[in-house]
Amino acid sequence: MVDSSIRILVVDDEKAIRRLLRVSLTSHGNAVFEASSGVEALTAAAEHRPDIILLDLGLPDMDGTEVTRRLREWTQSPIIILSVRDQEQEKIKALDAGADDYIT
Repeated sequence: MVDSSIRILVVDDEKAIRRLLRVSLTSHGNAVFEASSGVEALTAAAEHRPDIILLDLGLPDMDGTEVTRRLREWTQSPIIILSVRDQEQEKIKALDAGADDYIT
């Protein structure tokens, strides 16, 4: 049997949001990995090689835009920003850093 699950890295400092996304995504057969900081996100991405990364901008140790820049140095996995920041300038910065989409 071939493992057809999608590997998803969820990066958010809020445990409740990570739990909600994990429950929802695993119920659809996806493999979910979690990180609560930028450093954890970079480590988890290198270790698990996710097919997609869901990334919050407001992390305790570095901004999600910086995480995106660092990830883009070595991976082309799609990065979707999930953030409450809805200012146009924040969206532009994240997309210019290499994010593939931005959802508020």
